[in-house]
Amino acid sequence: MSAVLHGHDEHAHHGPAKGLMRWVLTTNHKDIGSMYLWFSFAMFLLGGSMAMVIRAELFQPGLQIVEPEFFNQMTTMHGLIMVFGAVMPAFVGLANWMLPLMIGAPDMALPRMNNFSFWLLPFAFTMLVSTLFTEAGGPNFGWTFYAPLSTTYAPESVTFFIFGVHMMGISSIMGAINVIATVLNLRAPGMTLMKMPLFAWTWLITAFLLIAVMPVLAGCVTMMLMDIHFGTSFFNAAGGGDPVLFQHVFWFFGHPEVYIMILPAFGAVSAIIPAFSRKPLFGYTSMVYATGAIAFLSFIVWAHHMFMVGIPLVGELFFMYATMLIAVPTGVKVFNWVATMWQGSLTFEAPMLFSVAFVILFTIGGFSGLMLALAATDVQYHDTYFVVAHFHYVLVPGAIFGIFAAAYYWLPKWTGHMYDETLAKLHFWMSFVGMNLAFFPMHFVGLAGMPRRIPDYNLQFADFNMVSSIGAFTFGVTQFLFLFIVIKCIRGGKPAPAKPWEGADGLEWTLPSPAPYHTFSTPPAVK
Repeated sequence: MSAVLHGHDEHAHHGPAKGLMRWVLTTNHKDIGSMYLWFSFAMFLLGGSMAMVIRAELFQPGLQIVEPEFFNQMTTMHGLIMVFGAVMPAFVGLANWMLPLMIGAPDMALPRMNNFSFWLLPFAFTMLVSTLFTEAGGPNFGWTFYAPLSTTYAPESVTFFIFGVHMMGISSIMGAINVIATVLNLRAPGMTLMKMPLFAWTWLITAFLLIAVMPVLAGCVTMMLMDIHFGTSFFNAAGGGDPVLFQHVFWFFGHPEVYIMILPAFGAVSAIIPAFSRKPLFGYTSMVYATGAIAFLSFIVWAHHMFMVGIPLVGELFFMYATMLIAVPTGVKVFNWVATMWQGSLTFEAPMLFSVAFVILFTIGGFSGLMLALAATDVQYHDTYFVVAHFHYVLVPGAIFGIFAAAYYWLPKWTGHMYDETLAKLHFWMSFVGMNLAFFPMHFVGLAGMPRRIPDYNLQFADFNMVSSIGAFTFGVTQFLFLFIVIKCIRGGKPAPAKPWEGADGLEWTLPSPAPYHTFSTPPAVK
């Protein structure tokens, strides 16, 4: 291995082995960023195909194409793969590519750990997806895997699921350590924290969230493992345990996790909107503090997922008010993005279209979140499609549109070519229409009482579900257009200038600091 690393291996100089080993052993942040992005897109298509199974089944009432048991496996795997396999690795890929460039570092601080943190993921998800091919079938207990359903009544494959989750968690923690070490140690001279682009800030804060909560998830699945195989009763009431303990531990991880999935998107959009508005970001400092406030508050709202389990009234009140409070820093951010666009000379290239849609649709998701935060009315919304509508309005236009916006924005930097703007706009509009058709009707069927995670439904919900399914398939098919656009851009196209968004006066690098120094070389003499 050391011979290969130092280029002395006889196969390293010719043949396909060289091409393969370059990717297996690479410590280059751009290579690793690219691998994360490709991996996350593959997982996006896989998780999306599972959503297509769900929407095909729900196209009309009655049981159509899959058994209820397999339907449950699809809802579970769709959630797990989209959260841990698509959204999180995509943002880690963006961080790997862009953070060193933004702060003037030669690479990530811990390049070999960077390589390791990526290569854990294909094994973790192979482990997870392989459960679908076992005799017992894959996990069938929902992506939140509540005990005792996931401990006492789960298929045997739950053990592989737990191992997969552990590997993902280790990967996330290593990625987060790397981000923190890089941002705190490898900034160019003159690049103070308050001069960093907001993407660097949001990722720094996200990395601290990851380090705080991934061990909690690891503890949660370890307690499951002990209950299943070693006779403990953490979550088994018959042995003196408490199933509600599972929910507390899970959501103490789970709520910060949803902010882990959105904060980097906040950072990307905070770079894109100023560039296409031709003016600096409004209220930079308040954006940094708002991000910190969101991160802090995300730790004290977890039980708003648990209004129906019988926590004391004073607990419900606390979590209700804390949840509503988190709307304040989020509102500050939305205000700042709108104020940035206000009276700017706007143009609407693909990154800007996705960013504007992000702001509008994420805000809609935020409003339904405020409704769900009310303990008294949550009795009506709980476990209906209204909840599904809410979190998909946060995660699809939020996380996914944020990733698309960032990809289009930085593709010219990555590839040296401009992407096809006409096709990119087509991708945006089809995604926009498909996404809204898929998820907006869910608010209506949810308020009318349609329960989630059930493969059949009452006749009264038929029309809205048909619309939802058509929208979902539109959104799904459109993502192959994105794949085509990216490959076309990589293979050629109009050469990208040094400042790809020249009309934006190169505002994507609004750095009031000196030119980057490679931190590993000798710094200039301090005057």
